[in-house]
Amino acid sequence: MTGAAVRAPGRAGVRIGPIGLAWRPRVFWYTVASLGAVLVLVVLGVAIGSTWIAPGIVVRSLVGLETGPDAFIITTLRLPRVLTGALVGLTLGIAGALTQTFTRNPLGTPDIIGVTSGASVGAVAAIVLGGGTYSVSSLVLSGGIPVAATIGALIAAAVVYGLGWRGGVQSYRLILVGIGVSATLDAVTSYLLVRAKITLAAAASQWLVGSLSSTSWSSVWPLLIVAAVAVPIALATSAALGIGQLGDEVATGVGLAVQRHRLLVIALAVVLTAAAVAAAGPVGFVAFVVPQVGLRLAGTNRPPLLLAGLLGAALVLAADLLSRAAFPWQVPVGIITTVIGAPYLIWLLIRHRKEMSR
Repeated sequence: MTGAAVRAPGRAGVRIGPIGLAWRPRVFWYTVASLGAVLVLVVLGVAIGSTWIAPGIVVRSLVGLETGPDAFIITTLRLPRVLTGALVGLTLGIAGALTQTFTRNPLGTPDIIGVTSGASVGAVAAIVLGGGTYSVSSLVLSGGIPVAATIGALIAAAVVYGLGWRGGVQSYRLILVGIGVSATLDAVTSYLLVRAKITLAAAASQWLVGSLSSTSWSSVWPLLIVAAVAVPIALATSAALGIGQLGDEVATGVGLAVQRHRLLVIALAVVLTAAAVAAAGPVGFVAFVVPQVGLRLAGTNRPPLLLAGLLGAALVLAADLLSRAAFPWQVPVGIITTVIGAPYLIWLLIRHRKEMSR
């Protein structure tokens, strides 16, 4: 694979295969800073627990230079939780940036347009109907929850896209349809919980809050595989996403297959969201908040995908760290992210209402 220099109007850049990157110093440095924050939070997340482990020992264990009893605690008990949190934030951040760019609306996130609810229905059905005596982690390892979550998310996305199509896709119609589909799917989830055995309902209810407490290496590997495949493909669509924002006529005029591109974006968002939901449950508002934060930090016309993913990883890791360190009991990470994201949603709606009234 070779890299070739390219130049956008007034801006230098590089192209590697299908991925074209324009040089934006502001985006670059915020991305580097976000990556640094993620690495620091990973070390702190592994160090903090029922017993404190010095960050130096954590780093030595992560690079394979520590073989004492602390190494077992780090690699077997704490590292899977931290890696799962980082990957959940990464995938949700990129999924949110994809759908917000696709709909050209900050409300167009997997949480709101029904994708997360579809994944939740599939996963809860796998736990309640197929769980039996198996734990949630064993269902993840066997592929039951990831497959069921992906199927549920795909069906939800297909229904929303089909009902929202009227000779084209308008963002507000898609969002309104998504809200309705999401409410319906949430009702289905509630019905499954009511009809389930109490032990299975309790396991599913804990999972639905969005929690990293029961994660293990069986949670990491499916999510890591999905991220390793889907994230590079998503980054490769960045240039096409920018063209798509110019409108269907302009995008078609410059040779972009608009409908094929939309289906690819939806498929990527669905797979990334389903993988995150299967690993940790529906961790709320990550896909909604971090793309908008990235947009404002970068000063671009759309959320930078990689920056949004790293901000998502940092948010989930920070929320998990807060849930373990600031309370006498462990608070599910989904509650922390919801407390952060819900006020932001209210503020965004108020601001939009003021703009519409001008």
